[in-house]
Amino acid sequence: MSDKEHSEEIDDLVSSNEDFDKIPRRPFVRGSDPRIATCRGKLQNRRSKLNQEINKELRLRAGAENLFKATTNKKLRETVAVELSFVNSNLQLLKEQLAELNSSVELYQSDSTDAVMPMIPLGLKETKEIDFRDPFKDFILEHYSEDANQYEDAISDFMDTRQAIRTPLRDGTGIGLLFRYYNQLYFVERRFFPPDRSLGIYFEWFDSLTGVPSCQRTVAFEKACVLFNMGALYTQIGAKQDRSIAKGLDAAVDSFLRAAGTFRYIHENFTNAPSMDLGHTMLEMFVQLMLCQARECLLEKLQLQSKENRSVDICFDLSQEAAHLADCYNDVIQLIAHDTVRDFVPYSWASLVQVKREYYTGMAHNLLASGVLNKDAGSMSDAAKDTLMYMHADVDGSQLDRVPKNEAERRLLGRAHLREALVIYEEGQRQHRMCRELKGKLALISVLRTAHKQALNAYTSTETEDDFSDLLDPPQIQAATKFQLSLTPPDFAQYRVNDLFRCLGPIAIFSAKRHWTAPRLVQLHRGKTTDGFGFSLRGDAPVIVAVVENNSLAEFGGIKEGDFIVAVADKDVKWSSHDEVVTLIKNAGESLNFKLVTPMDRNYLKPNKVPNNNKGSVSTHSSSSGVSSGMSSPSGSMAHHNNNNKTRLNWNPFKRHLNSREGKEFYDNVILR
Repeated sequence: MSDKEHSEEIDDLVSSNEDFDKIPRRPFVRGSDPRIATCRGKLQNRRSKLNQEINKELRLRAGAENLFKATTNKKLRETVAVELSFVNSNLQLLKEQLAELNSSVELYQSDSTDAVMPMIPLGLKETKEIDFRDPFKDFILEHYSEDANQYEDAISDFMDTRQAIRTPLRDGTGIGLLFRYYNQLYFVERRFFPPDRSLGIYFEWFDSLTGVPSCQRTVAFEKACVLFNMGALYTQIGAKQDRSIAKGLDAAVDSFLRAAGTFRYIHENFTNAPSMDLGHTMLEMFVQLMLCQARECLLEKLQLQSKENRSVDICFDLSQEAAHLADCYNDVIQLIAHDTVRDFVPYSWASLVQVKREYYTGMAHNLLASGVLNKDAGSMSDAAKDTLMYMHADVDGSQLDRVPKNEAERRLLGRAHLREALVIYEEGQRQHRMCRELKGKLALISVLRTAHKQALNAYTSTETEDDFSDLLDPPQIQAATKFQLSLTPPDFAQYRVNDLFRCLGPIAIFSAKRHWTAPRLVQLHRGKTTDGFGFSLRGDAPVIVAVVENNSLAEFGGIKEGDFIVAVADKDVKWSSHDEVVTLIKNAGESLNFKLVTPMDRNYLKPNKVPNNNKGSVSTHSSSSGVSSGMSSPSGSMAHHNNNNKTRLNWNPFKRHLNSREGKEFYDNVILR
């Protein structure tokens, strides 16, 4: 989904007051209790403690390095150098512990008794709690000129939601919580984060792989980290599925494809990553790894469906699928070998990917041998022969024919593939033994031993006396697949949210990047109820003053064309429709009290016209007044906002184009005379 499509999708949710009321109210969902002693909860708690310790050691090292550079005392420099060596040793030890924690893939696997090849899940990024109360309250008073205490509950709800996403449930509820917080950030960013200054709010997140903290002031970084945790949560959900049944395999494929789509979305929409786990090369590796694991689950499903009746054609198809999967894992190995990835990926992950490549390469030879040695292979169909011909496209290094012509050649070809499978399985077991973290993975050991044993039994069962043909190498298998996997991008519209700060007004007008005067109170008194106030209105939410008659009460009262009506009497009308405001004015009688604001950076009546006066930039402090004034509005608009469509921000998934007021007719206006 492109940024523009995403923006339009979100804008549809909040385009009008009517649509907002149709949004279903969801109960507030909290994260899981961090005190719950689940295996994964304990693992995440250990990760959090390690991140804190790594952060402490990094600060100590930074201080020691600064002291080493600043001092000229030789003895002091020697002492600091010794301390630096100790700090570096502690850091290395902590990072090894974190890597070992990331290697604990067995805790995320299914509870099924059947041994299956383990999947690689990602750990969640940790963050620190942030107190938004004072910055948000100050900004509400300064920028919106409203009583900040009225938004105490909204600020608390936002903070509670952020606290809850630190410990999400490992299921669809946790995914929904992350989505809703992410969508709420759309409103919060536009309400409280102006593009020209900072509120002093810093978002700090720890790297999922290295534990190194990163701190930024932009909401874009917060969004990227939340999206990363979505993808990581999908990987954990996918790894936890029961892969002994078709339903569990389908769910695992879906979860891994969603994880890959989420990482791809970050890769395409977030630049200048401050942490290694958000780097472009690292994200690309994550995408390809999740695609491989999704394809792996798909292959397991194909094997499960054909377990009872596996024909020659099915064996050939499965062999090509396994070879294709091995090639995909080989591509992941190439990505892991990249300079920006190699030093940060846990060694156990790299070893497991290598083991999987060997395992599925051996499986491809084993399945092909099963098809060639099948009892029905003697009467092989023309389609099966064509498939075999294609699979053995590379025969330069083999003396065997692509398609066997008789029983003896068929047996030679099958045994050659079985022997190759045994050699490759043994290589996979060797690589497994070389990794200390993988030695304790019982499920992985069982899968490798079972595959080797089955191939060895098949090879032994076809052995005859005085057989010297085992020295022949089989032809290479041409990888192919019949399935095209598609990434599933995040569906933000599925989890609709209410703007917690909706009472501030329509976000298209009352946002952090817009500027207007402080609200001023206007009181108009007319002699007779038949006399008008001398102005006309147009538009909805908020209603805008379209025309002010000369020498009228409105002109004497300081009302200007283009002013927004934000309150009539004591009723807030920022979200009110045109008819509702007109009704309130008509019912006011002889005296009319209402509040107005004047936009300072755009003329909403004539959006294409650039004001001639005061073309300087607008300061954010221009609206920092919480006291209403009886003074008239400025005589002219401030500088017209130059909206350059060619400029694209690094991160802007919710870009909204405001065209609702442009070119609107006056047919619904009312003139009070």
